[in-house]
Amino acid sequence: MKIIFIALAGFLLGSIPTGKIIAGGKGIDLQKTGSGNIGATNVLRTAGKLPALLTLLGDMAKGSVAVLLARYFAVGYWYEGMIGLIAVVGHNHSLFLHFKGGKGVATSLGVLLVYAPQAGLVTIVTWLLTVLITRISSLGAVISFSILPLTIYLLDAKEKLPISFIMSIILLMRHKENIRRLLRGTEPKLGKKA
Repeated sequence: MKIIFIALAGFLLGSIPTGKIIAGGKGIDLQKTGSGNIGATNVLRTAGKLPALLTLLGDMAKGSVAVLLARYFAVGYWYEGMIGLIAVVGHNHSLFLHFKGGKGVATSLGVLLVYAPQAGLVTIVTWLLTVLITRISSLGAVISFSILPLTIYLLDAKEKLPISFIMSIILLMRHKENIRRLLRGTEPKLGKKA
């Protein structure tokens, strides 16, 4: 029962639509503007840098708090990771947005920073460097999470590999349209206003 309650709490945490709340404070409906996504990239394009930063930090916090909650109840590595993944699923399919949501990049990063801190830092640095070089947020996400299992294997406990594979698959599936646009060379760069 304890695991079920923590899992529900993780899903509810993940479901909090940080970007929609922050952009809504500026009179912007994220789901009807730009890409329609509730994540920091769309907030950046539609509302500006500070709202985007607040969205990024808020979405990361959801993932971190979910794992910390699981750790507090000493449920073990496997369940810590699963609760983190459930928070990501909550973000992607928010209870408060009729099970629509974001792509889970920031929430996944928040999970990793607590669940596997070294691998989380490498993932963040890889994402940031890719974005700084290419100006394409989705490419940073695709590259950094594609190598996540290898990063976990090299820097953390092998018991965490299954969670890293599941996380990578979830994220890549959420980015399938972005991947198609990347292959066609039509993926928009950061800085373009919606």
